[in-house]
Amino acid sequence: MTKYVINKAFSSSVQRTDRVLEVGEAFGIGLSDRQFVIYDNLEIEVRPGDVVYITGQSGSGKSLLLRELQAAMKADGLNVRNIDEVELKEEPLVDQVGTNMTEALQTLSKAGINDAYLVIRTPSELSDGQRYRLRLAKLIESNAEVWVADEFGAVLDRVTAKVVAFNMQKLARQLGKTLIVATTHTDLDEELGPNLVITKRFHDRVDIRASESDAGLCPICGEEKQ
Repeated sequence: MTKYVINKAFSSSVQRTDRVLEVGEAFGIGLSDRQFVIYDNLEIEVRPGDVVYITGQSGSGKSLLLRELQAAMKADGLNVRNIDEVELKEEPLVDQVGTNMTEALQTLSKAGINDAYLVIRTPSELSDGQRYRLRLAKLIESNAEVWVADEFGAVLDRVTAKVVAFNMQKLARQLGKTLIVATTHTDLDEELGPNLVITKRFHDRVDIRASESDAGLCPICGEEKQ
């Protein structure tokens, strides 16, 4: 288990024009420079193969936490891959993963792409959700030790997002990969079976809940988690 300590603060100032000064005087608003602490010695312990679920309202700082944790892991020598960094080639999906057709279909299926007509299409012909699933497939195929996904499943409908979440955690655990996802959605707990749930609230408030993931059934697809 590795402990990561996150510290992050921002300085804020306003441009002091004559009118800004007048507003400050009229409404009693302080115009001095301020420092906002987002994370103050936040300790996060992550084991290889853990599933980490980061949630919080939009603008609360969960994406910032994800980036800081990702940077700390890279500094620790881990191979980290972010789904946002996955590039898509303008060629048929079946040609973008795997060393042969069978491997390609298996990898695409794990990411939720099972339609034979879909796998012969190119990314420009896909919906946002379908392109997201293709990125997941390429992430699965990478040699990264840590898989990172910000705004996880945001462009997917909730049923598809839950199925993809279940399949991702299942495969990550089978391969011993660490999976870290961040999203405003709080309805993926059962599908992800996270070892660590981090809820980022506004200001410097953070709730961390650790748990041992138990094998179970995906509520939607009816498969076992592990």
